[in-house]
Amino acid sequence: METFKKGVILDAKSVGLKALEVLKEVADFDFYEVTSPNQIVERSIEAEIMVLNKVVITEEVLSQLPKLKLICITATGTDNVDIKSAKALGIEVKNVSAYSTESVAQHTLACALSLLGRINDYDRYCKSGEYSQSDIFTHISGMKMGLIKGGQWGVIGLGNIGKRVAKLAQAFESKVVYFSPKDKKGEYERLSLEELLKTSDIVSIHAPLNESTRDLIALKELQSLKEGAILINVGRGGIVNEKDLALILETKDLYYASDVFVKEPFEKDHAFLNPKIQNKLLLTPHIAWAYSDSLKTLVEKTKENIQDFLASQK
Repeated sequence: METFKKGVILDAKSVGLKALEVLKEVADFDFYEVTSPNQIVERSIEAEIMVLNKVVITEEVLSQLPKLKLICITATGTDNVDIKSAKALGIEVKNVSAYSTESVAQHTLACALSLLGRINDYDRYCKSGEYSQSDIFTHISGMKMGLIKGGQWGVIGLGNIGKRVAKLAQAFESKVVYFSPKDKKGEYERLSLEELLKTSDIVSIHAPLNESTRDLIALKELQSLKEGAILINVGRGGIVNEKDLALILETKDLYYASDVFVKEPFEKDHAFLNPKIQNKLLLTPHIAWAYSDSLKTLVEKTKENIQDFLASQK
């Protein structure tokens, strides 16, 4: 009879308990929906395999887990795990890359289409009962509705997701330009950040957060955006200065969609909750990566990572 390795899943709620059930086929896992920092060691002390999404694993934690051999991160980013310390202790760390390219790209397009068509505003109009009281079949308001076709779509960060968004924008017959700190020669015109912001009708962000991208889009950059422009952030919170953005939305004809925030979840008094700017905002709770097909791929690749590790131990 096969004896399964002992494992622990520390924040199953982040990916979904049901989705992660398949991992029971390869190891004897204890499931925890969420785990606070002071619970990590106690819950992982017997585990050889640790699965996590956003739980932070420090050198101090790793030094107290002598049985641990493998950490599987159910995400692309690995900055929540002290990789250097893990390596020094002989602990493998595996992540999953490129599993959400299609879903994040589609989410980006959905945000653009929703804001261009003022979908949320007209949905609220119908559900409020106002449409039922109308004396005509339609409701042509002062809200401007726009097309992707014929405009310019600026992509910030031309990685896998940025390239996929560029292809989708091209399918709508939009001119695609891009900005990247690194000069990547490709099929699109590369502009300076300033020029891209000044000339683009839609700007989407697909960059990682680091010292060069933190507050990349702040007050000065926001002021340079075209009137009526749409800014979409599916990269990382912190790339757009949220306070500056909320402030400028009160006076500028500008629209913003975001799936990422500096603090997640954001505070109860966050600037984006200002009633004056609600019709210019489209917010989702960091779920662009979590479309059903992407989640399935994420878990399958995590399972493969565990299987590969187990095979290497034989």
